[in-house]
Amino acid sequence: MLDSIEDKNSQIERETNEVVAELDKEAQLKLEVIQTLLEPCDRATYGKRLREAAEKLGKLKRTVQRLVKKWEESGLAGLTQTKRSDKGSHRISDELEKFILKTYQDGNKGSKRITPKQVFLRTQVKAQELGIKAPSHMTVYRVLKPLIDKKKQAKSIRSPGWRGTQLSVKTRAGQDLSVEYSNHVWQCDHTRADVLLVDKYGELLSRPWLTTVIDTYSRCIMGINLGFDAPSSQVVALALRHAILTKHYGAEYGLHEEWGTYGLPQHFYTDGGKDFRSNHLNQIGVQLGFVCHLRDRPSEGGIVERPFKTFNTELFSTLPGYTSSNVRERPEDAEKEACLTLRDLERHIIRYIVDNYNQRLDARMGDQTRFQRWESGLIAAPDILSVRDLDICLMKQARRRIQRGGYVQFENLMYRGEYLAGYVGETVILRYEPRDITEVLVYRQEDNKEVFLARAYAQNLETETLSLDEAKASSHKVRKAGKTISNRSILNEIRDRSLFTPPDKKTRKERQKEEQAKLSVQKKIIQTQNINEIEEEVTPTIRETPQVEVLDYEDLIDDYGF
Repeated sequence: MLDSIEDKNSQIERETNEVVAELDKEAQLKLEVIQTLLEPCDRATYGKRLREAAEKLGKLKRTVQRLVKKWEESGLAGLTQTKRSDKGSHRISDELEKFILKTYQDGNKGSKRITPKQVFLRTQVKAQELGIKAPSHMTVYRVLKPLIDKKKQAKSIRSPGWRGTQLSVKTRAGQDLSVEYSNHVWQCDHTRADVLLVDKYGELLSRPWLTTVIDTYSRCIMGINLGFDAPSSQVVALALRHAILTKHYGAEYGLHEEWGTYGLPQHFYTDGGKDFRSNHLNQIGVQLGFVCHLRDRPSEGGIVERPFKTFNTELFSTLPGYTSSNVRERPEDAEKEACLTLRDLERHIIRYIVDNYNQRLDARMGDQTRFQRWESGLIAAPDILSVRDLDICLMKQARRRIQRGGYVQFENLMYRGEYLAGYVGETVILRYEPRDITEVLVYRQEDNKEVFLARAYAQNLETETLSLDEAKASSHKVRKAGKTISNRSILNEIRDRSLFTPPDKKTRKERQKEEQAKLSVQKKIIQTQNINEIEEEVTPTIRETPQVEVLDYEDLIDDYGF
């Protein structure tokens, strides 16, 4: 009898173990917790065990007590959840499901954005129109989840601008700009060129700022600005002016291709720097007809920032005076090897862009170069703006007073223009191109508008080309020489540059060795000259000394009778 009871208990235990082995991890955890609660104990210990069980399961104490009750009533079946036969499907009509998907897709086209919650609210209205029960918000979210996940996955693996995809950039205002053709969206940014420059006299200056404007669709560099001025709205304006205008260069640049990009953008996409948030840039956009946007995130600026690394690795690193972007890796001879001027570096950059960068294949474009993609991506021939409109909007400006005779003084230079004599004493606005300030445009402020008066030319410098930096350097040299600064003195200083030869860049030890060698040679020459002079002085003296006969005094007495 006892043996039969033991056999039955062991059989029940085996069945229980088999069932427990088939339970999932969650059910096994519940079973362990319930077993600890069923052990006999006092009230305080039970309360402590109940709190620990609730924390372990991540549920409320009341929920744990219900699990214990289910176990007492149904056993293991109370711990397992029966699976629905329709799990994974939505208990809504096909018509309502199509409405949910279509509402979300149509609401996220172009610049429009709709959230799942807004789709849920519209679905409720649609259900009322159909006279059916409206689904819950969780049901609407489950319907949209595959669509949202697919969109996120495509966005995460997409390479912007890759063939077969459409690039879009997001603005800080929440708008998505879909880039569809050339000159649709331009981007702009600045960097410090990793090359030390010198002036005309070979004196070390600093690293210049490079500003680039890039077409987002083709990755073509549309225009640049190179100078020592820190980033500002005026620097951005000069880069825009260069990008908008048609570009022509002389034989001194040695170009084999043409920089054929020009035109106007529809959108100007930049970071949130102070220079891009200025009223000046917004006014330029309003007058020329494009909209300024700020980036939503720094990662959105990869298209305009990536070329800077290419410039460093392929161009700047090959030039004398290269400093490297990393201060720790800066070459020791960077300062002594620096010999390029601002114009020299500009020629190198322009040739690299025109003959190399814009003519190269890009993996995103297949068998098209960047310039070919820009040409094929135009929906129409770009409009050529008049230089007058660009001069008003994009040239740097300064305020000066017109002097007697119609003269204007700017950067120690005297300018004279026609019809200016009638505005003596008035304050006018001078607009100029920093690369050549021998000519300035004179405007008058009238009712919040600038009215063009005349062109003014630097006296005696009409046939010269003089940049703003060169003018300042020339004035410094003339002043340092103690001369009066005038157009004539600056002209003479400019012409003297052709006779100037920059000093050789040698180390201190090399110069000391050369000086010591020169001194030793001079000493040898002096020693040789001294020996020759001594020989010349001694030899004639010995030759010309007369022969003196020495006579005896007694013989003289005998001979002459003394």
